[in-house]
Amino acid sequence: MGVFDLNADVGESFGRWQLGDDDALLPHLTSANVACGFHAGDPLTLRRTCDLAVSLGVSIGAQVGYRDLAGFGRRFVDVPTDELAADVLYQLGALDGIARAAGGRLSYVKPHGALYHAVSRHPEQALAVIDAVRAYGGLPVLGLAGSAFLAAVAEAGLEAVGEGFADRAYLPDGGLVPRSAPGAVLTDPVAVAAQAVELARSGDVRSLCVHGDSPGAPALAAAVRAALDAAGLPVGAFATP
Repeated sequence: MGVFDLNADVGESFGRWQLGDDDALLPHLTSANVACGFHAGDPLTLRRTCDLAVSLGVSIGAQVGYRDLAGFGRRFVDVPTDELAADVLYQLGALDGIARAAGGRLSYVKPHGALYHAVSRHPEQALAVIDAVRAYGGLPVLGLAGSAFLAAVAEAGLEAVGEGFADRAYLPDGGLVPRSAPGAVLTDPVAVAAQAVELARSGDVRSLCVHGDSPGAPALAAAVRAALDAAGLPVGAFATP
């Protein structure tokens, strides 16, 4: 069934506002979706996050989002296509520079929050993200398994990597339960680990996500890795660090 990646959103603290426990979470990951300063993450946070990821051999991905610090990138923004493409390109360059200063490099791209969902509902925004990635050299793109966005990514000649969420509830159509709904975020390590194994066995998922801002995220990631190992499902990054 191949090798399964374990990713999480990290580097999302900003100044004195601390979010998540990246130091405890990163050792359990194979890939790190690092914020790029638009929805979260200040330059020092991003540098420290990249330094730690490189020291642990964890692949660094750009978690690109809307320019929306106040809303944490979880609000849809109707951005013109050329402006959104430039915003994404800016974020890729900024994080890649920091990653290279740490001795690593940018290995893949993942949209964040509202942009993650918008690219499957708004073809023009999907095109903007794809154009920026192609302009930067054609990195692999991580997105919701089975989504219209990943289909567009593949059609554009980029590597499309299907993602499943170990700590989020799913709708019958394969979408995610809105965060505003009860039970949208799973916090029980046993339930999260069981869902991770189910997703890995589905055949569509190459990377499993645990949100860095979820309660007890390091314990959830540890439970997922242990469950994958117990199920005989090998864990490894889909993109070389």
